[in-house]
Amino acid sequence: MTRPRASRTIENGLRRLGFVHIAGVDEVGRGCLAGPVVAAAVVLTPDRYVAGIADSKVLTPQDRERLFGPIVRAAIAWSVASVDAEEIDRLNIHRASLLAMRQAVTALDPLPGFVLVDGFRIPDLIMPQRPIHGGDRRSTAIAAASILAKVTRDRFMRELHVQDPRYGFDRHKGYATRDHLDAVAKFGYSPIHRRTFRPPSLFDALAAAEGETVAE
Repeated sequence: MTRPRASRTIENGLRRLGFVHIAGVDEVGRGCLAGPVVAAAVVLTPDRYVAGIADSKVLTPQDRERLFGPIVRAAIAWSVASVDAEEIDRLNIHRASLLAMRQAVTALDPLPGFVLVDGFRIPDLIMPQRPIHGGDRRSTAIAAASILAKVTRDRFMRELHVQDPRYGFDRHKGYATRDHLDAVAKFGYSPIHRRTFRPPSLFDALAAAEGETVAE
């Protein structure tokens, strides 16, 4: 099956308007029960084409790993930033995601002249930006950022699995799979679990483990 390939149409239109360095920004890990939210920002060299760049969600883990190096080598600048579970609990996941994206953008050297963001406007940026719904499918720069963010976060979760293999972070990467919920019910929270983001099924599992009654 042919995967949808991201396009450089949006970036090329901005270049015709005079913008030189155009960054794509995306984040991963918003919907997880554990681990950080990770954002990446990347400015691709216009004349260095990397075949296969697409939304990270439609790529296999092997494809994402294979593309990581070529994207980095084709980048004028790139950066990755993360916000950990404790800070996510303090800020809430939406604000933490925006913080990670802002940190990724402001760490670029040189700073971009324009920023394309997947989905949301990033507050307090000094340069113009455009939020694009479904941007990781429409913009090559955003798709490239989604790959860098996803690969970085997956590598980190595999490292956490080595440190504490009870939860299976190497398999589910912190998302609310059945085996992850079962592990939390059995072992409780680890230091990297988010206390403020729990689906109803997790409440039920914890209540059952603790012998409590959850009020509806």
